[in-house]
Amino acid sequence: MGSWRKAYGALKDSTRVGLAKVHSDFKDLDIAIVKATNHVECPPKERHVRKIFLATSMTRPRADVAYCIYALSRRLSKTKNWTVALKTLIVIHRLLREGDPTFKEEFLAHSHKRNLLHMANFKDGSSPLAWDCSAWVRTYALFLEERLECFRNLKYDIETERLMRSPQHSAKQLLFRLMGCQPEGLACSNYLIQYALALALEESFKTYCAINDRIINLVDMVNISGSHWYDPVLREAEV
Repeated sequence: MGSWRKAYGALKDSTRVGLAKVHSDFKDLDIAIVKATNHVECPPKERHVRKIFLATSMTRPRADVAYCIYALSRRLSKTKNWTVALKTLIVIHRLLREGDPTFKEEFLAHSHKRNLLHMANFKDGSSPLAWDCSAWVRTYALFLEERLECFRNLKYDIETERLMRSPQHSAKQLLFRLMGCQPEGLACSNYLIQYALALALEESFKTYCAINDRIINLVDMVNISGSHWYDPVLREAEV
C-alpha cells in the first residue's frame, strides 16, 4: 500500500509539472512549487526553494508575489497528503523567515481577507504514521498563523530578535504555540517532522529571549523612574 501511494504521488507530481509547462503563465514558479512540495518524504530541495525566493523578491512585480501566495495556498488547501501539506508549510515558513519583506506584506494582506493557514480539519488517515504526522501539521500551521498575527499586532518579527513594544497577548500566545510543537507518536522519529521542528525550536529561543529582554527593560524603567511607574509597567509585563 505504501509503495502504491508513493508511485501515485510521483505520478501526480509529474503530471502537475507537465501541466505547468504547457498551461501556466508562471511556468517556472509553478514547477518550482510542485517540486519543492512534492510527495517525497524529505525536506524541500534548496534549489527549488531558492527559485521561489527569487520569484517573490523585491525586484519582481507584486502580481508575481500575489500569484505565488495563491499557488501555495491552493496547494495547501487541495492536498490530502501530509507530506505535501507539511512541505508547503515549510516553504511558507522559510519565505516568512528568509524572504523579502514584499512576501510578508502580501501574505498579511491576503490572510486578512481569508485564513490561508487554516488547517484545523486536515487529516491524512492513510496510515498510522500519516495520522500522527497530520496532527503535527495542524499544530505547525497554528504556530505559523500565530507568528503572522504577532507581526500584524506588534510589528514583531522573530528574525529581528527585538520586541519593541510590551510583551502583549500575541507574543505570549506565539511562545505558547511554539512550546506546543512537540510531536507525538510515530511523528517523533520522522525526519521531515524533525526538520520543520528545528525551524520552530530556533524561533522559540529567540521569542523567549525577546520577551525576557523586554520585561527586564520594563523593570529597569521602574527602578529609574520611581514607584509611580510601578503599577502600569507591572501590568504590561504581566504574564
